[in-house]
Amino acid sequence: MVLVFSIGQLEYFVKVADHLNCHLAAEAACVSQPGLSSRLKKLECLQELQLFGGTRRSVALTPAGQALLPRAWSTLNLCEESFDFAQSLTRPLSGALRLGVIPTVAPYLLPKVLTKLRGNYPKLKILLREDITHRLLKPQSTGGLDLVLLASDVGPGDVVSSPLFDDPFFVLVPLGHRLANAGRLTESDLAGEQIHLLEDGHCLADQALRICEIGGPSEVGDFRASSLGRLIQVVANGLGIILVPRLAVEGDALDRFPEVIARSIARQRPRRTIALACRRATSRKHEFRSFARALMS
Repeated sequence: MVLVFSIGQLEYFVKVADHLNCHLAAEAACVSQPGLSSRLKKLECLQELQLFGGTRRSVALTPAGQALLPRAWSTLNLCEESFDFAQSLTRPLSGALRLGVIPTVAPYLLPKVLTKLRGNYPKLKILLREDITHRLLKPQSTGGLDLVLLASDVGPGDVVSSPLFDDPFFVLVPLGHRLANAGRLTESDLAGEQIHLLEDGHCLADQALRICEIGGPSEVGDFRASSLGRLIQVVANGLGIILVPRLAVEGDALDRFPEVIARSIARQRPRRTIALACRRATSRKHEFRSFARALMS
């Protein structure tokens, strides 16, 4: 079989499709803009297709380009997977490993485990990307990521997840609050309380809302915070309560806030599950299982 286009041309095609801007795509691909444009033009000529429309500054995919894009992602993923698999046969967990992590896990879990991972696997180079769950799991993201560390179940599709450990929720209240001196709280203790949440898109906000439906707190107006640290500041100022995972409580999230008290929730102890996700078709599952064990040890 004779190939009429190269892997490099597919890579340039995907870069432009991702950025919809030739200048930004050329920068991301580390080539000149004329060089990128000429390679794409050659790809179009070889296939007798027009893949892009618009201008150099504002690019749009044609119907043909939209049809080719998922196959281009799949082909590039397979090539990269084959290279990584070949390397893993002789040097498991070495080289670059692209890890996506959600913001409510990254600052609390990674400092504890990265040093250990570097010690156990000195030839492993972890490249981190922190983002919210749905963006990390987009096809173009998972194509560039080997693993995703998240806190939600992954449904059917190209990605599969394996649970690592449970992360129970705590209630944070300001000093002087009626619950500040309580022991373990019950759902009825939270009835009528106003609770602050993260912005939409954070899975922690969805998980907290589910707990609210069970326990009785009511969400505060339209206020949403962009980070867990910002939410804790709101509690420190006496403006409400929040639900946070144990990872944050046992990490350094509360070190700067002596006026914030953490209380556990009795009985069912609501929790989230921290999981490690990868592409369903990956051939490196044996490596990733070793990585998962290192995270849990």
